[in-house]
Amino acid sequence: METLVLDPKESRTSASARILIADDQPDVVEALRFLLKGEGYEAEGVNSPAAVLQAVATQDFDLLLLDLNYTRDTTSGLEGLDLLSRIKASDSILPVVVMTAWGSVELAVEAMHRGVGDFVLKPWNNRQLLEILRTQIEHGASRRRELQEKILAEVAKFTGGRFEDDVTLVVVAVASEKSSG
Repeated sequence: METLVLDPKESRTSASARILIADDQPDVVEALRFLLKGEGYEAEGVNSPAAVLQAVATQDFDLLLLDLNYTRDTTSGLEGLDLLSRIKASDSILPVVVMTAWGSVELAVEAMHRGVGDFVLKPWNNRQLLEILRTQIEHGASRRRELQEKILAEVAKFTGGRFEDDVTLVVVAVASEKSSG
């Protein structure tokens, strides 16, 4: 039997991964896009919580790099944490790395409890940030593969291990997508 690729994300390498950058400061988004494109990543930027939710709902990303503060003069990170919870409720597998200039141990711990893979303080170190992103993208790809294998195993129980038609493959692909969301 041939190997099935159920998710187009699986065929991308971590260096060609799609990253969504979410920050209310356009200069920060542009600096990150420039850095990431130079490393071979496809990077898209958004500047508001609503735009983050829209992008995550309508496009596939391998990682979300998320700022925690969006309202002027807000430094608590609560707005970003609430956004993080909403994102994780719709896509629990998407790796998220949060960034803030207003970090604290308490904020980092709360972000980790809500499902982030890592916490980065601004200003960031380019080399360290790239390593964090690479690691998180690899973890996300591994989680997607594990989920797909579980779904394939369940489908195999009902089909006797045969995937004889495209309908079965579509059902598996859709089930995989729905399970991650």
